[in-house]
Amino acid sequence: MDVKKLKNIIQERLNQDNRTFTYDREKDTLRIENKETKKGITVSLPPIVAKWKEKSDAAVEEVIYYVEEALKVMGTESTLGDKQKSIFPVIRSTSFPTESNDGVPLIFDDHTAETRIYYALDLGTTYRLIDEKMVEKEKWSMEQIKEVAAFNGRSLPIKVKEDVVAGNTFYFLNQNDGYDASRILNESFLREMREKVEGEMTVSVPHQDVLIIGDIKNETGYDVLAQMTMSFFTNGKVPITALSFLYEDGELEPIFILAKNRKK
Repeated sequence: MDVKKLKNIIQERLNQDNRTFTYDREKDTLRIENKETKKGITVSLPPIVAKWKEKSDAAVEEVIYYVEEALKVMGTESTLGDKQKSIFPVIRSTSFPTESNDGVPLIFDDHTAETRIYYALDLGTTYRLIDEKMVEKEKWSMEQIKEVAAFNGRSLPIKVKEDVVAGNTFYFLNQNDGYDASRILNESFLREMREKVEGEMTVSVPHQDVLIIGDIKNETGYDVLAQMTMSFFTNGKVPITALSFLYEDGELEPIFILAKNRKK
């Protein structure tokens, strides 16, 4: 698989009469756009080619699904209305855009040095990030959005899987509901895990569909954690950060893990 072949596959799979495709040779990106609304999404092809080497056709299916869902959202008028139960917080990296494709500022809050909290309206199979235009149209306040999202976030189900490597225990939360990383905002859950953890507690959100709690009891645990988070970060559909956080006294502190040494 190379960029040219991938481009052709995506165009063939997504081809419709009301869509245009624009390929940028310099950046190796493909833009898929609705002819009428002029709204669309730009896909960077090289990272998908890299994923294909590990995940084969599953990497292509992921991007096809992601683009189709994104175009559906752009083609519908999303309003908040009485959808309080459908508003959730989502975690993104600090490099994530702060404006929608239409240039409207998105609603977000600072979280850590590596992450931000955005707010989303759940649409079933996908969600739309809430922007200032949506809030103003419904005459909601920013505080209302944030309070409702925080409440709904705490109500999300939590089920973890456990794995032990070299004496270190790792807990994985992977509901695949689009809000796995958002569980990092659930303070009661983090406090419960802190009581359970015997060594140092780490929290990782390498991409939106996983949250990893580490019970680190030796230096090997940090090496395993670094390799694990980098692998998840590289293969995630929506990467967040390859860095992990130490959790102590209710605070998240980013840590750098290198050659069996860790630095805050």
